[in-house]
Amino acid sequence: MTRPITLSETMRAALSKDPGAHKYGHGHALVLSGGPGQGGAARLAARAALRVGAGLVTLVAPPAAMAEHAAQLTAIMLRPLPDSYALRGLLRDDRISALCLGPGLGIQRAADMVPAALWGARPTVLDADALTAFAEDPERIFSQIHQDVVLTPHPGEFSRLFPDIAEAALGETPRLSLQAATQTAAERAGCVVLLKGPRTHIATPDGQSAYHDATGDMAAPWLATAGSGDVLAGLITGLMARGMAPFEAACTATWLHAATARSFGPGLIAEDLPEHLPRLLREIGVT
Repeated sequence: MTRPITLSETMRAALSKDPGAHKYGHGHALVLSGGPGQGGAARLAARAALRVGAGLVTLVAPPAAMAEHAAQLTAIMLRPLPDSYALRGLLRDDRISALCLGPGLGIQRAADMVPAALWGARPTVLDADALTAFAEDPERIFSQIHQDVVLTPHPGEFSRLFPDIAEAALGETPRLSLQAATQTAAERAGCVVLLKGPRTHIATPDGQSAYHDATGDMAAPWLATAGSGDVLAGLITGLMARGMAPFEAACTATWLHAATARSFGPGLIAEDLPEHLPRLLREIGVT
């Protein structure tokens, strides 16, 4: 049964922090970045993961991009990562609890890095370039996906990964609802699928489904800005790093994303979302 996503006491409690825990008790998120000049999206995702409560966040990038990131980041750690072989080595550290791949990663780097990330069998968000990189052969990535993965396509990316399902739901004569399409896609991919839009749909392979309606009185039109999807990917990653299950992390992040945008209001740009999140968390009683 499909449920609407609303703020619940369970969600509020999950967002709070145990006052006796140390930073590794709240997880270590790893965000992969692309080359020089492509790092803004990954920095947005990393900042969101840190703001939503991950104990540590490390941004890993090609060596040539390190100076660019170092000039703009302080609380987020940096590490050079030349290739997928190095990523496999890094993932031998079992303190790394979640990964985010896609924002600003670049198509070629995504094609190299995603299989290595999935080999690591950690909770993982695949967004943007990490989805587009496999548009020509989606089964290549579906065969490697595990149950702790969240795919976060917008309708265009959804159409590239699931062309037949998209045609049935998004074509001129729709034969399938967007929720049913998301459910079918989750079953095919073998993981959580989050189809972004004013009404966001989320589904798992085993039949759980939810939606978030950001229309009418609950509209968040200022989310239609470059980088807001990267922030959503980071929020999901940060919540999974803290131990939240993929479906619940996707639902919680979707609610926070829209609620933060509504709280901030007109003039919002993507950088504002992580910075305004603490105010929203206080307003809803998170401790």
